[in-house]
Amino acid sequence: MLLTMSRKICTAALTAGFVMTALPALAQSYPSGPIHFIVAYAPGGTGDVVARIVAPKLSLALGQTVVVENRAGASGALGARSVVAAAPDGLTLLVGQTAEVAINQHWLKGLNYDPDKDLVHVALMTVVPLALVVPAKAPYSTMAEYLAALRSGKHTFASAGTGTPGHFAGELLKAKTKANLTHVPYKGAGPALNDLVGGHVDMYFPGIPAAMPLLKNGLVKVLGVSSAKRSGSAPDVPSVAETAGFNDFAFTLWQGIFAPHGTPPDVIAKLNSEINKVLNDPETRKKLVEAGADVEPMSVAQFRAFVDAESSKYLRIIKETGVTAE
Repeated sequence: MLLTMSRKICTAALTAGFVMTALPALAQSYPSGPIHFIVAYAPGGTGDVVARIVAPKLSLALGQTVVVENRAGASGALGARSVVAAAPDGLTLLVGQTAEVAINQHWLKGLNYDPDKDLVHVALMTVVPLALVVPAKAPYSTMAEYLAALRSGKHTFASAGTGTPGHFAGELLKAKTKANLTHVPYKGAGPALNDLVGGHVDMYFPGIPAAMPLLKNGLVKVLGVSSAKRSGSAPDVPSVAETAGFNDFAFTLWQGIFAPHGTPPDVIAKLNSEINKVLNDPETRKKLVEAGADVEPMSVAQFRAFVDAESSKYLRIIKETGVTAE
């Protein structure tokens, strides 16, 4: 009996030893194939811009192709669900943004995923203010002129989808100015910007990176930013808060990497380390800043705390505004 037990203990010890030896090897052998960055919105939006700047450098660092895929719909929920359902091997990652990670669970019924439980925080890439953008042919060129125009007549504002930061920014602006503003949701920033340029909607709050190419080509005007203070990437553009005197008007759109629940911790740690190295690369950082993004590398724990704070903030805003899903 004692001999049998002794053999079992030895076998268990050997097995544990093999497991302990194998765990670090996971990160060493990762990635075993191409990595897929899932952007949950149509091409042309902020997440898409950031992903396509980061992907090539991360590909070089990891020795595997990093493919950017757009899966738009349901305010980012369709793309997020596809990552939640993927194998937890670190090869399918969500380029998660504010809506699908910090808002949807407080907003949409029948979401079929819980970002707090079904997604693992990997790394924060960028934080960007939203830009209050109007068509180039609009009769107003400053934030003050636009605020005056809002107080008379009917106006429409676009968003990348219901429940996105741009949607809430428009609704809060409507509530504070008592304007006759009608929300027009789209499936991403690209389609919304196309209709804005075409004059089909009057205003939109996209992330600055999505608006910059159109601004440079003279297709839109940027009247203000949605962050509490002016953005370092656009210091000459006033904030809505300072122009209108709205102390609590503060919205940003951020982009981070998330993995399916169950992804090995050492793979998460390796991804965090390599992504932060890419973000600190001078060439990559310059491209992101020129696109209008603020680069903010964080540890996994810091990123988790950041997302938790954002989730709590939007739950409060939803309760305060009383805005419901359309």
